[in-house]
Amino acid sequence: MTKPIEAVLFDFGGTLDADGVAWKERFHALYRSEGLDMTAAAFAAPFFAADCPLVGGLPPGTGLPETVDALTANLEAELARLSAGADGAGTFRDRTDGDRARRVASRFLSGASAAFSRNRPVLEALRQRYRLGVVSNFYGNLNAVCHSAGLAPLFAVMVDSHCVGAEKPDPAIFRPALETLHAPPERTVFVGDSLRRDREGARRAGMGFIWIAPQEAAEAQESAYPLVHATVSEFSDLMKILI
Repeated sequence: MTKPIEAVLFDFGGTLDADGVAWKERFHALYRSEGLDMTAAAFAAPFFAADCPLVGGLPPGTGLPETVDALTANLEAELARLSAGADGAGTFRDRTDGDRARRVASRFLSGASAAFSRNRPVLEALRQRYRLGVVSNFYGNLNAVCHSAGLAPLFAVMVDSHCVGAEKPDPAIFRPALETLHAPPERTVFVGDSLRRDREGARRAGMGFIWIAPQEAAEAQESAYPLVHATVSEFSDLMKILI
């Protein structure tokens, strides 16, 4: 960044609610801890099959707890479908584990709540210096989710991909946020956990990018993405860079 920063935009899932770990990876870890014997690669298919129907399928007022419940219920149905197909016995309904779904959803939300508590003071400090916003590939209820997380008052704009008809890395998704904040892209930084969506979207839009990722992931991949302006392993590390 060669010009002073005026605005900071954030991804939501994996960024504001975790230190650089996306929802798919977090759900996979939780299910593994529940005894699910499935690799990360194999888990991707049922996760996305559970995730995709929620895009535009949730009422706009759906908060984070209800969103996670809906995703977990869909996941259970998809895992049941795979299980029934594997041995040719049972029904999807019979194999859906409601108790497991409730435990997974509860643990996911507990982790997110802890992250919000840690990150809120950082956002409050940043808001004293910059105009803040959220830009996320989401389901159409990002505003309600941010309100239910207690973070909405900290942001001047919240842009949901389903609502604007563009997804990261398409630079078009950033335009409503930049226009609302009256921030030129060359004076804006985007903070996100995905190199493919967030880093590439920031690059196409002409913004700076800060990658939040677990240290081991950053060490493994950062050299392949030289346009990452900075990398942090914890959300609170943003204070060292931006304050």
